[in-house]
Amino acid sequence: MPAAEVVTDHSWGLVGTAVLELQLDGERFIAKAGDTKDRHISREIRAHREWLAPWTTRGRAPRLVHADEEAKLLVTRFLPGVLVQGTEQEWDPDIYRQAGELLAAFHAQVAVPDETHEARENRRSLAYLDKKHTIAPEVTARLRSEIESWPTAAAVLVPTHGDWQPRNWLIDEGTVGIIDFGRTDLRPAITDFARLAVQQFATNPALEPAFFDGYGSDPRGPAAWHRIQLREAINTTVWAHQVGDKPFEAQGHRMLAAALRE
Repeated sequence: MPAAEVVTDHSWGLVGTAVLELQLDGERFIAKAGDTKDRHISREIRAHREWLAPWTTRGRAPRLVHADEEAKLLVTRFLPGVLVQGTEQEWDPDIYRQAGELLAAFHAQVAVPDETHEARENRRSLAYLDKKHTIAPEVTARLRSEIESWPTAAAVLVPTHGDWQPRNWLIDEGTVGIIDFGRTDLRPAITDFARLAVQQFATNPALEPAFFDGYGSDPRGPAAWHRIQLREAINTTVWAHQVGDKPFEAQGHRMLAAALRE
């Protein structure tokens, strides 16, 4: 695409991933390129190749144009719309009903039993606590003790978005579309509810029932949901500290406090 014109640079600047909106021959595209540390482009490529059909066939997610996993490069067609986050639609129950319905179709594609998932996630959370972070030492000790006591029964994994929240939803003439698949992977379905639970659901009580009305049911069991919340809180707090995202780090601390209270 040597003749493409850069319309907008959508890169976050927190990590070494470039995201450019391009125009070529009257069409718009999104190009993403990762640096040597990037682990998200390969996930996004896999998502496009294996799991996005429930959305792309309905025009609810961008279609793949080109991908090179070795070069960490991805090009998709531009998906029109405005980010839901920061608009009045962020608090519209109908948006969450649509998001729930879209997510249910995504989760329903395949279910994979995994005997090692819980033990692997426990090790991952403990490894995060070994990194530099701002979690208080007494809280860190409590977290380690609790994680080491958790059971490691088999889990059922499904395709998950990994960052399911309004900053990755677009609204176009009342219809919700989905972007950003850099965290897409096989996980327990309820992991996709974690960020909404501590953000929009906690702010507006009408959004959670609307979301699960679209999803079809609320599959969260208390013990499994607690483990998900605590893991997500640890990962958020430590990762945000590593990249210098202070607001996200503060959110991680709030998530930790809430999970530990429960």
